[in-house]
Amino acid sequence: MKVVVIGGTGLIGSQVVEKLKELGHEAVPASPNTGVNTLTGEGLADVLKGASVVVDVSNSPSFAPDAVMEFFRTSTTNLLSAEAAAGVTHHVALSVVGTERLEKNGYFRAKLAQEHLIKASGVAYSIVHATQFFEFAKAIADSMTEGDTVRAPAAKIRPIYSGDVADAVARTAVDTPVDGMVEIAGPDTFDFKEFVDMGLAPGNDTRTVVSDPHGQYFGSELEENDLLPGPDAQIAGTRFTDWLARQQ
Repeated sequence: MKVVVIGGTGLIGSQVVEKLKELGHEAVPASPNTGVNTLTGEGLADVLKGASVVVDVSNSPSFAPDAVMEFFRTSTTNLLSAEAAAGVTHHVALSVVGTERLEKNGYFRAKLAQEHLIKASGVAYSIVHATQFFEFAKAIADSMTEGDTVRAPAAKIRPIYSGDVADAVARTAVDTPVDGMVEIAGPDTFDFKEFVDMGLAPGNDTRTVVSDPHGQYFGSELEENDLLPGPDAQIAGTRFTDWLARQQ
């Protein structure tokens, strides 16, 4: 089948495209780089011709509350409208574990708005909720840094390898729509401080990492289990320690 991957040239999207091709499907990457812009609608009608499935792994270029809300509302509305016109039968979106618990945060509020649009669209859908990626450990630490100290929330995290996320998204795309949510997570649970410490180690980073009950995750304080998946989550195989060893 033809599967169009919105955000198909990014970290996750490019891997989804390759995995879909390995599964024997026609995978088409779509992004502003390929002439497809979901914010303006440019190129959508053409790229969706003959498509059975659309996978949306795109992300907002700005995480400012108003900008990120505008991005997800506008891009998702345009995309769903174009899918209906093209006869697409399955919409797959990548979202984040804990989104429904972090509505006070502007980014998660925007992701929740995106999910509501998908559910109300009338197009069969599957929403994949993933935990945080291994690859973003340093960026997360940077967002929590004050001077030479990283103030990690007193919460738990179950990170996942981006390749495992892409594999789950690709398999979901070619399976029957669930008209609901699928959760995916890595095999190991860490305290946030431990995760950040381990993520900074390969770069010989000298910052001090502390556990702070008021430490913020992209502007929001966390309860202990806010970022953890439920008991029915699909558990990926790649361990953070093994991935880190390959980064040396």
